[in-house]
Amino acid sequence: MIADLVLQDAKAYVKNQIVDCCIAVDEGKILKIGKRPLMPKAEQTVSLNNLLTLPGLIDIHVHLRDEGKAYKEDFYTGTCAAVAGGITTVLDMPNNQPVTMSAEILRNRMALARKKIVANVGFYSEFPNNTSEIEEIVAAGAMAFKLFMGQQIGGLNLNDSSAMNEAFEITGKLGVSIAVHAEDKSVLDSKKAALEQDENDIDAFLKVHSEQAETRAIAHALEISRRTKSRVHFCHVSTAKGLKTIIEAKANGLPVTCETTPHHLLLSTSDLRKIGPICITLPPLRSEHNQVALWSAIDKGEIDVLGSDHAPHSPDEKKSNEIWDVKAGIPGLETNLPLLLTQVNRKRLSISRLIWLLAEKPAEIFDLRRRGFLKEGYFADLTVVNLKSKHRIDSSKFLSKAKFSPFDGKQVQGELAKVFVNGELVMHSGQIAADAGCGRILRRKPRL
Repeated sequence: MIADLVLQDAKAYVKNQIVDCCIAVDEGKILKIGKRPLMPKAEQTVSLNNLLTLPGLIDIHVHLRDEGKAYKEDFYTGTCAAVAGGITTVLDMPNNQPVTMSAEILRNRMALARKKIVANVGFYSEFPNNTSEIEEIVAAGAMAFKLFMGQQIGGLNLNDSSAMNEAFEITGKLGVSIAVHAEDKSVLDSKKAALEQDENDIDAFLKVHSEQAETRAIAHALEISRRTKSRVHFCHVSTAKGLKTIIEAKANGLPVTCETTPHHLLLSTSDLRKIGPICITLPPLRSEHNQVALWSAIDKGEIDVLGSDHAPHSPDEKKSNEIWDVKAGIPGLETNLPLLLTQVNRKRLSISRLIWLLAEKPAEIFDLRRRGFLKEGYFADLTVVNLKSKHRIDSSKFLSKAKFSPFDGKQVQGELAKVFVNGELVMHSGQIAADAGCGRILRRKPRL
């Protein structure tokens, strides 16, 4: 047979080791991995110049915006930013305008995205007003549900314990994960007192979005998970105490997983005070003590995923002198890979752990079938990097609409060379090489 493409001269991460090989691609999937004499003939041959070739990276925590928030980001710019950061698959969060919380809204969002995306995109949904609609949303293709515990975003009443239990129980029976933003609403309500006392600085912000806000919410979600046998994934864990509670729950057999972000690993409250509102995110940056705990958990495999929590905003939304008016969020799609490759070069993070956190485990948790690994029969999503190349992060050159970063000017070692999505070259030397709409919409498939 004649394959569509043969990638030669690869140093590929295959079966937990880096091997010299070629990769044959046909109809969007990996046909064969092996030495050059074993490769089929191909319509096109491309040399990867002995660069490190990784499974296409997966970011399960991305806010692509669009629709009513398209001024911040849209499906095209967001997925361009993704592939510019080596990410071939993203899962889109539901706090949009309108909020993704029904089968109809989800289908409309998929239809809009289909014409624009250059990466693979799956979608979260918020819980609907009526829990009887959960199964319909899953049938429409939602990958998982998102629950913001600190504020009312979806249709589920946070103060109705019966409805909360029912929502968790239904998703548990369906085998669908709930991604939890763990901040306790009653703790966050202390913001009212801060406003009344005219407290309007970073210390006031940190006081409201305290460590206790996270730890109490984690404990609450775990309590419901125990009762309902539901699968819970904790987003952007930032505290040592919260992490310890999750690790203990795992040890006791609860079906829970967790993520942290590169900005929580690499930035602290001292950076927040030094850099200012650009660093405002939720949960906020924490103390060095918490950073140490996060890194230790990374080393031990106790944290399952690294997600960017890519949260684009307009420049004006990050510049307010009123701390409570600053929109929380940091764009991370284009910075995370070079930042993490820098840690690889510094021997703080291994390639195997990086791939486990950014490809293998995300694919497993969210049932992204035939992705996350370089294997024959899997989709040909590949991220090709130059580990030796150095550059400085320059947010003015981001493909995202959010051209700001707390990492601006930071020198990093490790640069993206090429990205293939479903066998198609979509990014080459910093330039988009494919047309809008070349990415695929991913839908959760029922288990047989």
